[in-house]
Amino acid sequence: MLKGKKIGILIESDFYEPEIWYYRLRFAEENAQVHFMTRLWGQDAITFSGHEYKVPFECRQSFEGISDSELSSFSAIIVPSGMVSDRLRYTEDVNKLPPAVEFLKRAFANKNIIKGIICHGMWLVAPAPELVRGRRVVVHNNLLGDVKNMGAVYADEDVVVDGDLVTGRSGGHCHLFAKKIIELLSSK
Repeated sequence: MLKGKKIGILIESDFYEPEIWYYRLRFAEENAQVHFMTRLWGQDAITFSGHEYKVPFECRQSFEGISDSELSSFSAIIVPSGMVSDRLRYTEDVNKLPPAVEFLKRAFANKNIIKGIICHGMWLVAPAPELVRGRRVVVHNNLLGDVKNMGAVYADEDVVVDGDLVTGRSGGHCHLFAKKIIELLSSK
């Protein structure tokens, strides 16, 4: 049971609906607090569209402005599959890291937070490859060159755990990915 554990899941348009629905239900089933977060661009809420079925998803929580104290209250931060990470790595100033990458770097700096990255979610790490350099990871087959260029060590497994980092092959493996995160959080 994950009672009292907070899980943050990044969200944007073109999310893979079955994966997001699974997380919403599965983590709640374990009594975790599930928080979907995005860049709100100064708005109170944004409604995103899913990739497969164009299902709307409203998000009201921003990762921008989260204090270190609030960030440390999360047990896990998840970067999902689909185009979420590609959209979140947009930056207005090409000389600055995207806000979502800055947020992810802060999460990586806290070893007590499990970082979960699945499938194309690894795109969000591309601007900060030092986060995965030398670490064992798995990604979608299309990103094999990306992770090698980041200096990560590719492991041909469906789910890979390297300390506080859990990676999953594809959105279709979200059940195995979530199961591993639940196991790790339950043992803490």
